[in-house]
Amino acid sequence: MTIHFDEDKQNSRMKQLLLDEEEASMQILADKYNITYIDLTKVSINSDGLKLIDEETARAGLVAVFDIVGTKISVAVHSPESVETKDVLDNLERKGYKSIVFIASMHSLNKAWERYKDISFASETEAGSLDISNEEIESLVQRAEKIEDIAGWIKEALEMKKTHRVSKMLSIMMAGALSTKSSDIHMEVGEFNARLRYRIDGVLTTISEFDKETYELTLSRIKLLSGLKLNIKENSQDGRFTVKIKNTDIEIRTSTIPGSYGESVVMRILNPESIMVTMEKLGMSKRFLEAIRKETARPNGLILTTGPTGSGKTTTLYAFLREVSNPEYKIITIEDPVEYHLPGIVQTQVEESKGYTFEAGLKSAMRQDPDIIMVGEIRDAETAITAINAALTGHLVFSTLHTNNAAGTFTRLIDLGADPKTLTSAIHVAIAQRLVRVLCESCKKKIPIPTERVDLVNDVLESIKDFEEGKDFLQKPTEIYTAVGCIKCNNTGYYDRTGIHELILTDASIERIVRENPSEREIKAVAKKQGFLDLRQDGVVKVLKGVTSFEELERVVDLAKDEMFEEPSII
Repeated sequence: MTIHFDEDKQNSRMKQLLLDEEEASMQILADKYNITYIDLTKVSINSDGLKLIDEETARAGLVAVFDIVGTKISVAVHSPESVETKDVLDNLERKGYKSIVFIASMHSLNKAWERYKDISFASETEAGSLDISNEEIESLVQRAEKIEDIAGWIKEALEMKKTHRVSKMLSIMMAGALSTKSSDIHMEVGEFNARLRYRIDGVLTTISEFDKETYELTLSRIKLLSGLKLNIKENSQDGRFTVKIKNTDIEIRTSTIPGSYGESVVMRILNPESIMVTMEKLGMSKRFLEAIRKETARPNGLILTTGPTGSGKTTTLYAFLREVSNPEYKIITIEDPVEYHLPGIVQTQVEESKGYTFEAGLKSAMRQDPDIIMVGEIRDAETAITAINAALTGHLVFSTLHTNNAAGTFTRLIDLGADPKTLTSAIHVAIAQRLVRVLCESCKKKIPIPTERVDLVNDVLESIKDFEEGKDFLQKPTEIYTAVGCIKCNNTGYYDRTGIHELILTDASIERIVRENPSEREIKAVAKKQGFLDLRQDGVVKVLKGVTSFEELERVVDLAKDEMFEEPSII
């Protein structure tokens, strides 16, 4: 009988025995450190998780991120007490990730590290350097003084290698937007290049132009951060991610749409500090503010804020909510989406795909025994009727509506099917507002009132001579301020924004006219006797007080004399 010795088979068996022994020893070590043991050869490795740290750092720290869900990550380590390992984990925590630590053998980790070969090409061609540093963004925010700084940094980043360029570009883009207090970041691609723009104080400002290749790399990285699918380019997508600056979580809402030369992306910056505005800082006149405070102190009724998109309606509603917030009150909001989180208030988000509409949310909120309800927007007849009924049954309701002026609130709700007889019992006040940029205090300059504006000024001062605000102009002004531009305002001449408003209270006169199915002009004619400024008057008053300029006011309000309101047809 001949015995054949298979050396390869024996070596394979010996190798397996050594691996089994290594895994067994790691299980013992896991019990010692009270850490869960894992065998990475038997689980799938999430590429997005692995990309959170580069291969060199992973091997040096003997770690591998093998799964990620939101900000929660699963990390396999070989030596829990290793200084290098702790440094990697601490760095991940500083970036906002919450680690669930597992212990694994070197064989397991090597299997995970081998996956870097599969993603290395994608890292350079699609997602660039896969790390966006909150620390770097915070540092750049502190250093950024003007738009030229941001444009210069982007130019420097464009000269870097692909693997570092995208991460640097993103950090600069985010830092620049935060330092300039931008509300949105716009990136669009054309036939030959792409451009970056910020919406600063409501106006789009071009920051930089760069090549299409960098744009595609940056777009892919933004998609990864936002949880969007890289391979979908023909349809729109929405996602989000978070940047942490000085212990403040700033949410970034991402939206992509297909275009002629590629996808366009807009990132909405939801900075909690931007809505921490008190009612005194909304730009309301003294009499206007007193009237609003009186109405928000009432136990029931409907208070509506109207205006186009971007006119500050949400900020105003949040200011109202902070004003009335009280531990004795149950406050519920129905929003689409929940943009900012307010302490002590139950906030819910509309999800139409699941049947949770404004109407459904409002009906559900009514069953929660609330004192105050905020409905993000009245869009349809059902929501309008439900909101009116809520106001009539002992609830204070805040909401918004898309109309051009305060008088349009009543006609719009009647068009939606509201009963004019009950409408005026529900609505206590209708507000219309716009946002105008405020002249920079560091560089604004006095000039004589332009000749072409004299008639406008005289007309407005004559129309408000009996109003409280008219007392400030007993002596007609001869000068106004105009925009100049300096480093502080990025040479725009403006810094920050304020509101211009008009208001109509539901009094006996308004109640009578609304029951007769009136036009907007008839409602506004009757409301004139209440003595509140309209948008045109409030805007001109702010120009005369040096708050803004005629050029800026004309951008958001029609300054032509409103002849149709001169002679009211119904009193």
